[in-house]
Amino acid sequence: MAAVSAADTAWVLVCAALVLFMAPGLALFYGGMVRSKHVLAIMAQVFGAAAVVSLLWALVGHSLAFGPDHGRLLGDLHLAGLGHAGDAIPGFPHLAAAPQAFTVFQMMFAVITAALLAGAGADRMHFGSFLLFVGAWVLLVYAPLAHWVFSPNGWLAHLGVLDFAGGTVVETNSGASALALCLVLGARRGWPREQMAPHSLPLTLVGAGILWFGWIGFNAGSALAVGGLAAQAALSTHLAGCAGLLGWLLVEKLQTRHSTTLGAASGAVAGLVAITPAAGYVNALGAIVIGFLGGVVSVFAVEQKVHRGYDDSLDVVGVHGVAGVVGTLLVGVFATRTVNAGVPHTGLLDGGGMHLLGLQALAVVVTVAWAFPLTYAIAALVQRTARLRVPHDAELEGLDTYIHAESAYDIGSRRVAGRMGA
Repeated sequence: MAAVSAADTAWVLVCAALVLFMAPGLALFYGGMVRSKHVLAIMAQVFGAAAVVSLLWALVGHSLAFGPDHGRLLGDLHLAGLGHAGDAIPGFPHLAAAPQAFTVFQMMFAVITAALLAGAGADRMHFGSFLLFVGAWVLLVYAPLAHWVFSPNGWLAHLGVLDFAGGTVVETNSGASALALCLVLGARRGWPREQMAPHSLPLTLVGAGILWFGWIGFNAGSALAVGGLAAQAALSTHLAGCAGLLGWLLVEKLQTRHSTTLGAASGAVAGLVAITPAAGYVNALGAIVIGFLGGVVSVFAVEQKVHRGYDDSLDVVGVHGVAGVVGTLLVGVFATRTVNAGVPHTGLLDGGGMHLLGLQALAVVVTVAWAFPLTYAIAALVQRTARLRVPHDAELEGLDTYIHAESAYDIGSRRVAGRMGA
């Protein structure tokens, strides 16, 4: 175990806080995109997921993802309950940040990934049943995949798959899982015939800004140390967000002759998603290309939900899933040792041939093949036993009053007053 560095520990802790700050950013981003009668419900799901996932990560999840293993498939329970939180993390002999800092950093990754799934089922999920679903999901779907890719002892990492901050574990995983979840739930009442426009684009833009800010910690913190690699990851992250925003708006302009604020927010997020697996492996020009392509491809991916008949309410599949695949594959094109001398294989443009691209494609296939069927089974079981989807009258009334006895804007409503004893 390397000597603990105060500077590296502080850096990882700050980045963990930035990733946690992405949760309220996501709540605002999602909250603005739903109708006003559902805004508190979607925000509550994000905050609730943060609480449930954090506790389960401390109790079991961290150990499954990063505990000692004997087959490269799953960690054992040595770190369960964080009773050995100060022990060296298996597979990270040169980690200079305190092990507890690494634990909390990875906890926040699990939090934001699980919270993303609220967007796929927005406007139609029971609060308690959703928390039951994400609790099972983070242990059964997320933790094993995190071990395979994020732990150097995992089988995909051992093969040489490169995923700097979660193109597979976070983004492709959440996209495939979101598709399974919305298929189990079915479409919202009236979709796609009825207009279900965002109720507050300013909220969404503020949320996107917070996500962009937090993404610096998400990606640069994955260097796990202060230094040039973290700085490069931060630079690449910001440039990709900018390129993704412009890429999305360019397609919008060509298609409709308008550039929308929702498109700007979505494009920035798509660019940030795309650079997530690549931030510590590519140079600035590579980051710009990856971000731009992430934004462009995601526009067309989002359009497919109506044609394919699945109601992914807030475009988790099209933005996170598809842009995550784009970024993961492009690592196999742009990865270079001039940015990260420690990579076992370089990309196509750095003379590495097709080998790394093939590994990245394998990682995408494995992630989808793992996440989609298992998430479908978990969601179907929760739907069967705990009614994951709310009744139709709840959708019509609005989940804010039906479930939470509150209203985001009409605090004098009769239902709220009656439930609060007024």
